[in-house]
Amino acid sequence: MEPFRIGPIRPPSEADSLLMQVTQGCTWNKCKFCNLYRHTKFRAYTVDSVKEDIDRMAAFARKAERSRRTDGSWDVERLNAELREMPPEEQNSYYVVATWLLNGGKNVFLQDGNTLALSGGRLTEVLRYLKETFPQIERITSYGRAENLSKVSAEEFAELREAGLTRIHSGFESGSDEVLAFVNKGVTSEQQIRAGKNIKAGGLELSVYFMPGLGGRALSRKNAEGMARVVSEVNPDFVRIRTAAIKPGTELYEDYERGDFVLCSEDEKVEEIRILIVKTGDVNTRIVSDHIVNLLQAVKGSLKKDREKMLAILDEYRNMPEPEKKLFQLARRTRALISPKELARMPLRQRRQLQRAAEQISDPDEWTRTMNEWIGRYI
Repeated sequence: MEPFRIGPIRPPSEADSLLMQVTQGCTWNKCKFCNLYRHTKFRAYTVDSVKEDIDRMAAFARKAERSRRTDGSWDVERLNAELREMPPEEQNSYYVVATWLLNGGKNVFLQDGNTLALSGGRLTEVLRYLKETFPQIERITSYGRAENLSKVSAEEFAELREAGLTRIHSGFESGSDEVLAFVNKGVTSEQQIRAGKNIKAGGLELSVYFMPGLGGRALSRKNAEGMARVVSEVNPDFVRIRTAAIKPGTELYEDYERGDFVLCSEDEKVEEIRILIVKTGDVNTRIVSDHIVNLLQAVKGSLKKDREKMLAILDEYRNMPEPEKKLFQLARRTRALISPKELARMPLRQRRQLQRAAEQISDPDEWTRTMNEWIGRYI
C-alpha cells in the first residue's frame, strides 16, 4: 500500500478529522511572527494527484474496516497488530485513517496553510470526489488566507459549499491595519471584511483567529479594537483566541532583540481579550479558547448570550492580588493547572516550589520574556 501526503498542522478543533493535503506550504510565507513554512516552497497539487491520495486513503480504510465487528465496535488489538506489521512509511497513513474511523469518520481537514489558493473549479472537483469516495463525511474544513479569500465571490463560495466544503479557518490574527502592516501579514482589514462577508453569504461557516499580544505593547489596544471592528462587520461563527508567542527564528523576534518590539505582559494580553469582548457589536459569534497557549481557557461562549459571563471570568483574574497572578501564570505555563480556581486545591509542596521559582524573577520584563518562552514551547 502506498502512503498519502500529510501536512504539518491542523486546528485543535480538527483533532478527529482526516488530514488531506491539497496544497503544500503557504502562498505568502512572509509573516514576521511565523516560520512554519519558511523553508517550504508553495505548491498546489494537481486534481489527479489529490484523487490518487484519496484512493490511497480508501485503501487504508478498507483494510481498517476488516477490524470492525458486526456490532460496530472495533478490534483495536488487531488494528495495532496490523500497524506494527506495516513498513514504517505506511504506518502513519494507516494510523491517521484508522484513528479517523474510530472517531466516527465524519470530518476532513484540507491542508496546508492556504488550500483556497487552489482554483475554485479544481477544488470543487476534489471535494466531489472525496464525498463520492467517503459518502459518510459530514464536515470538510480548510485553512484560507484572507487576501486570497477576498478575491472569491459569494457565488463561488456557494459552489464550494454545494460540493461539500462546510467551514473555512482563516488566520486574521488582528483587525488593526497598523498591526497587520507591522507584522507583514500582507492583508488589510478591509480585505478581511470582504472575504468574511462573501464566505458567510456563500453559506459557509467562518472561523477566524485573533492573536492577543501580536502588536506588542505599543499597539496592544489597537490590536484588540481593530479585531472588534472586523468581527462586528463580518459576524464570523467563531473567533478562536491564539495568544501570540514570539519565537526565535522569526523576524518579529529579531525586532524584539533590537528593541523595536516590546512583548506584551500576560495582563496586557488578557486586557486585549476583554476589549475584544466589550467592543464587538451584537453578533452571533462564539469566542473559543481551545489552545494550550491561552492563559484563561474558560473564557469562551457566545457574544450574544455569554458576554457578561466571559467578562466576569476576566475580571476575576484581573482582581487577583499580584503575587497570586504571578503564581497562576507560572503554574499555567508549566501545565500545573488550567484555571485560577485550582490554586486553592494545589498541594502545598507544589505551591511553594512554584512560589520560590516565581520569586527568583523580580524584574517584570524578564518575567514577561520567561512567560513568552514557555508559550513558545507549545507551538
